[in-house]
Amino acid sequence: MNLSLLGLGPKGKHQYLMVDLGVTFGDERTPGVDLIMGDPDYIRKRKDQLLGLVLTHGHEDHIGAVAQIWPDLRCPIYATPFTAELVNSKLAEAGLLGEAEVTIVPLGGRIELGPFDIEYVTLTHSTLEPNALAIRTHLGTILHTGDWKLDPDPLVGEATDEEYLRKLGDDGVLAMLCDSTNVFSPGVAGSEGDVRSSLTDLIGTLKNRVAVTGFASNIARVESVIHAAAANDRHVALVGRSMHRYTEAAKKVGYLKNIPNLVSDEEAGYLPKDKVLYLCTGSQGEPRAALGRIAEGNHPAVTLEKDDTVIFSSRVIPGNDIGIYDLQNRLAMLGIEIITDRDHFVHVSGHPCRDELATMYSWVKPKISIPVHGEMRHLLEHARLAKSLQVPEAHVAPNGSMLRLAPGDAQIVEEVDHGRLYLDGELLVSSHDPAVKMRKRMSFSGQVVVTLVLDKAGELLADATIRLAGVPQETLSRDPDFVGTLQSAAENAVDGLSNKRAKDDIAVEEAVRRAVRAPIRRVWGKRPLLDIQVIRVEE
Repeated sequence: MNLSLLGLGPKGKHQYLMVDLGVTFGDERTPGVDLIMGDPDYIRKRKDQLLGLVLTHGHEDHIGAVAQIWPDLRCPIYATPFTAELVNSKLAEAGLLGEAEVTIVPLGGRIELGPFDIEYVTLTHSTLEPNALAIRTHLGTILHTGDWKLDPDPLVGEATDEEYLRKLGDDGVLAMLCDSTNVFSPGVAGSEGDVRSSLTDLIGTLKNRVAVTGFASNIARVESVIHAAAANDRHVALVGRSMHRYTEAAKKVGYLKNIPNLVSDEEAGYLPKDKVLYLCTGSQGEPRAALGRIAEGNHPAVTLEKDDTVIFSSRVIPGNDIGIYDLQNRLAMLGIEIITDRDHFVHVSGHPCRDELATMYSWVKPKISIPVHGEMRHLLEHARLAKSLQVPEAHVAPNGSMLRLAPGDAQIVEEVDHGRLYLDGELLVSSHDPAVKMRKRMSFSGQVVVTLVLDKAGELLADATIRLAGVPQETLSRDPDFVGTLQSAAENAVDGLSNKRAKDDIAVEEAVRRAVRAPIRRVWGKRPLLDIQVIRVEE
């Protein structure tokens, strides 16, 4: 959910620059929610002061919210060619392609937005065209690293512009916002070139069908798998919408020029088992992704069976553990061999480990370190690391923090409006929406609905109706007439009301709520969502 704002100018008259606008994905804690994004309410109220949205690279956690939130901001968008291609695809799906202005910035390009002089700095990462942003102002230079690593052999795209970063450090950097994802990992992340060699050797040892799953956005890995397959006389079929979308975007802007011809997943089904390799989405256990459908046996074109092999050329993203292990168990039940990064060298991270962070700090030499992109424990550890590397100041700024960098001492001066938005179907709703809270409670404790039909005087005109949702059948072993018990409790509560209160719907609802809550807790021991419906019949 990356979203950063830089503001410059007199108090109340700041001009703002937004860097990245990403999403994360819903999980069991957010039932029914597909995407989660930062709530830009603070800048939405000041959108006339927003000069532009500058995107560092094309990962979903940096660009995934653009199509949803741009209509509330309507600012210019800036991105390098590959990222712009991905963003335009999202805007087109949302019917915004003709409205949103996306300016393509060449690698190493420079733009000026009001008081901000912004230069794109080429880095390496696990997708194409990752960029740091050198943001020059009259009060000092800010370096926003985006996501990065130091890869001496990136295979696809340019290498990190070390010379520029060293010069930037020599000229003086006020503050660096820096990736914290792998701050607990010693050493270096490793090279994509080494992964390609390892995959080539591994695939050469395998018989029957092979499927490789990974992040579709990692174009270097996609290319590596394709070349590794070709080296072992296998034809590659892309399986999954995202795999096609990212590879097509890469081809449109000039990458993946020298790969062997691919086959369709339908054509691959006619090839001998030892001549095919499927490159699939679904490495994080997503049930609707290609590999999940294959494991369930409901993919229209691809089947895997006993003695085939699936290689997980990816890492387990925290929070996805349950889905990934469930997917692997389903594959194992089919007799499929599973290979992960614990079994073989099939993956390297796209984020800097501790030695790479130390190298970056030695080049840039910022006066202030601002750890970003990680959970709180990552940010705190990154701040400790920066201080150990002789960075004069390190500030951890939780979501919503307004951190003043200059003039004067750096410090958090305000906490601004912030929060999360949920994409619920086609709607963007606040995480504080009562419906969202209600759905969470229903998912954990079920629901009991009590319907009462009363005349205007408060007399019952029919038996109370009880509906249960998510309540276990085992309640009947404790109280065989559980529904009848709740019905009697509700009706007795109505009968016990005074004439005045019986005419008040709110009073009826509260009395019935209290009455039915007691037997539910006695029998079940939980507090489900209680929905008391009062229907008045006028004579």
